[in-house]
Amino acid sequence: MAKPTGGPPVLGVAGRSDAGKTTLLEGLVRALKARGLCVAVIKHAAHGFAMDHPGKDSHRLSAAGADAVAVASENRAAVLLSTPVPPNPLQMAQTFFPFADLVLLEGYKNLPVPKIEVLGFAHPAPKPLLAEDPNLRAYAFPGKVENAKVPVFDPDDYEKLADWVVGEFLGKKGGD
Repeated sequence: MAKPTGGPPVLGVAGRSDAGKTTLLEGLVRALKARGLCVAVIKHAAHGFAMDHPGKDSHRLSAAGADAVAVASENRAAVLLSTPVPPNPLQMAQTFFPFADLVLLEGYKNLPVPKIEVLGFAHPAPKPLLAEDPNLRAYAFPGKVENAKVPVFDPDDYEKLADWVVGEFLGKKGGD
């Protein structure tokens, strides 16, 4: 399990566009939370994103040249950073989520961390992208994956996947 010094363990969820990565993560996060775990997620946005919108104070402050803007309320906070290079998700996990039991990454298929590849629902299964990746730990697919060298989980069986994640990466059995 990839674990930056002083940071939580990190597990990636990768796959083709529209394979169901976010849906899988939604169910997995719910199942892990039901086991009492603190879970953080870092989502890769390949085409950029906007959290501050024109006219909002955070946008005005960013437009004025602030390199970082934080917005905080009673029980939520967001930090918007302007970075000269792409942020490193392992450093982000260590810096922003040291309290988490587990950090899940969506995307980042080339990052050297343990990964689950989501293959979608098309039958037969599409050719896996990560079959030769030494960090591949499992597939999420509702059927058989030819020549699979790792476990295959039904992408709708969040409980079974969560049990496996807890046992495999957190050293606990059945959510203990």
